[in-house]
Amino acid sequence: MADRSTFQKRVGGWLSGASDALVSVFFPAGCRLCERVLLRASTVPICEQCLGSFPALGGAGCERCGQPLATWSLGSVETTGSVEGLLCPECQTRAYGFDRTRSYALYKGSLVPAIMLLKFERVEPLGRWFAERLVEVTRREAINVNVVVPVPLHRLRERERGYNQAALVAKPLARKLGLPYRAVLLTRTKPRPDKHILSLEERWDSVRGAFATRPGSKVDNLRVLLVDDVMTTGATLDACAKALRGAGAKSVIGLTVARSARHPAVGSVSLT
Repeated sequence: MADRSTFQKRVGGWLSGASDALVSVFFPAGCRLCERVLLRASTVPICEQCLGSFPALGGAGCERCGQPLATWSLGSVETTGSVEGLLCPECQTRAYGFDRTRSYALYKGSLVPAIMLLKFERVEPLGRWFAERLVEVTRREAINVNVVVPVPLHRLRERERGYNQAALVAKPLARKLGLPYRAVLLTRTKPRPDKHILSLEERWDSVRGAFATRPGSKVDNLRVLLVDDVMTTGATLDACAKALRGAGAKSVIGLTVARSARHPAVGSVSLT
């Protein structure tokens, strides 16, 4: 009976996707970013040109936080030389709870409104598309983990929004990687401030002690892949990682769809 139920779910999912694709062919809509008519059969409401314009990351960067070398090098490092083990100025002075973080692309250009679609309009096909890109990142970076955990929203925020945007990426990512998905491991105990724009220190203060593992959660010796939509300063990933490590996790690697293009030690940041 279980096998039959699984088969029915798979067929139902395929039929649902096929029907959506047929609708997109016979009733073409516009790209949600540039308004070009979508000519391909896809449930992702963004055209190929916009998807291809996302500033994907690659090349030399900070070994710990993944910040691209070009965004923080002051000329003291030759980009043509070996940069293995190199740490950016922020990571040289700050101790993080995570082992390292990696991201698919820089948070700029057309990727910004795409993230907004995911965050505020629950575009699940886009979450699955981003998950496929993150699979590529995990393979390129040889990331070795055994459980996937989304960065949680506070219960009031999730109740207001109706979903957690990090889960829209983390859940399909876990499925594609063949790993357990454990959203229940981590909870946010302190809500975000009402203030929209925070300074760097305010950003760190707002998440300090804001996360905890749920009572009874089995975290000991887990290698956790912690997934979020955007990394700005690393404060949220750091706070989540410290909660997981404090509960016994063996390692925590952060993985985000996007990351801030500028160095987090400069200026103020927006808390979204």
